Amino acid sequence: MFVLQIEHEVFDFVSWKKAFDGDPKGRKEMGVDQYEVFCMMDNPNFVVVNLWFESVELANNCILALRGLWNGEGGKVMKNPQTRILDLMDWRFLN
Repeated sequence: MFVLQIEHEVFDFVSWKKAFDGDPKGRKEMGVDQYEVFCMMDNPNFVVVNLWFESVELANNCILALRGLWNGEGGKVMKNPQTRILDLMDWRFLN
């Protein structure tokens, strides 16, 4: 599994979340299996999103699609996106 991690500042979390929930690029169609949204504890307008993919190619294609969004309508609700792709090496629940 591969995670495309995106972090950026938003102008207003509620407005950004509404845009995110609108799913303008179609996460499922891009191959996203699941996602997670986090905010920093000391800055609720700093967001980290993890998008999970089966392949690194799908994650890279998603970055290309999102850059178009960020340079257009997405730029109205967020700024300075940073991305990285992580390769899941180990995962387990500890009880």
